[in-house]
Amino acid sequence: MNNRIFISLAMMVFTALQSSSQSASSVTVHKDPRIDLLVSKQIEINEVTTRNARRSAPGYRILVISSNNRNKVTEAKSTIYQQFPELKGYMMYQSPFFRLKVGNFRDRTEAETYLSAIQKLFQGGVYIVPDTIEVKPEKNDSE
Repeated sequence: MNNRIFISLAMMVFTALQSSSQSASSVTVHKDPRIDLLVSKQIEINEVTTRNARRSAPGYRILVISSNNRNKVTEAKSTIYQQFPELKGYMMYQSPFFRLKVGNFRDRTEAETYLSAIQKLFQGGVYIVPDTIEVKPEKNDSE
């Protein structure tokens, strides 16, 4: 008789545990519809703020002069601005030399169009070099 009571008590506990676990497995989420609006706004903000990181890309520049005389490099930069106003010049110092690189060319053939004209202005040492260039961000049609 004790076995029957024990078995029936165990069956009741097992049934109670099984029914409570079934109700706990389903979850109802009540979401505010404004959350979707906030997520879409955050996506737009991320797009705008990361656009600046996409402003540089691998490409080519023309190394015009490399000299330890800063005045010579500054003169070369002004000559480039006068002859080729569409090219942006980048003067940098890498000890002990000042270097002047010009242009933001995506491919080598684009840089070669300017190379011969610049070589006529500066005798010797004008080369096309791989570099990280500035790229204008592409705007979407929606902007």
